[in-house]
Amino acid sequence: MSRLFRSKDDVPKRSLWQRFKDVVRTDLGVLFKGVDEGSLEALETLLIESDFGVPTSLALVAEVERRHKRGEVKTEAQFREALAEGVESALRAGNADPALHMAASGPTVLLVIGVNGAGKTTFIGKLSAQLQREGKRVLLGAADTFRAGAIDQLRVWAERAKVDFVGGAAGSDPASVAFDAVDAGITRGVDVIIVDTAGRLHTSDDLMTELRKIHRVIKKRLPDAPHEVLLVLDGTIGQNALSQARTFSAAVPVTGVVVTKLDGTAKGGIVVAVHEALNVPIKFVGLGEQVGDLAPFDAGDYARELVEA
Repeated sequence: MSRLFRSKDDVPKRSLWQRFKDVVRTDLGVLFKGVDEGSLEALETLLIESDFGVPTSLALVAEVERRHKRGEVKTEAQFREALAEGVESALRAGNADPALHMAASGPTVLLVIGVNGAGKTTFIGKLSAQLQREGKRVLLGAADTFRAGAIDQLRVWAERAKVDFVGGAAGSDPASVAFDAVDAGITRGVDVIIVDTAGRLHTSDDLMTELRKIHRVIKKRLPDAPHEVLLVLDGTIGQNALSQARTFSAAVPVTGVVVTKLDGTAKGGIVVAVHEALNVPIKFVGLGEQVGDLAPFDAGDYARELVEA
């Protein structure tokens, strides 16, 4: 993830650490000879503003302060490393394995969920292309039948990635399309079936009920499926993403999170907050609109790029 927060053509972003130095507004060579209350308060404020959430922000600041009292944080570099290690540790706690869970035999079924505009369909297209390059046969199921455009968009991605496609008519029952996609994948002997769903508003009980139905129907056709339920979140919307994550996870058993449109300068902490709130791993981060703009999540890379000098 060497370009975690930007595509190669983007204007360089200011890291969390660079913004911290702007807030402190002092001679860092003098400041970090002894971490003081002012620098810790500035860090705490910046972490909260960057959507780490209050509990995580307090814990990270407390860890930096603890290390300082033990004599381990005396320079700017040591301060920055302590913060990066704290972020990485938080991301590796609990259920944190970013690898996709694949079926022991037969096709692996991935159910992809999230609100309108989060980037679900684009993520599915990029993931299917990646899996296809790895030699896997992939089938996409267009269970987002609310909009005809969504079906067409997924079909275009399927053609671009050279993978199979199953879709229904606009307005048809999404659960039926999901069932047909899994059934077709089993019949055709594919390796991975990825089912798209409507960009359902997380405040709508009816739409959440529909999502639960899709989940049940998939399991009816293939008892151990879906093997992954991947929640796609827009990384730029901050605490709203956390609210969405909690609502979706209450409806279906989310097994992993995909963060798109990642912006480490302002909302980067939401990755940590979502992981801690759901106790599920971050699986992928989206870096742009091109087929290759998808990276497996690495907690160490994420933490260090977040606080790069």
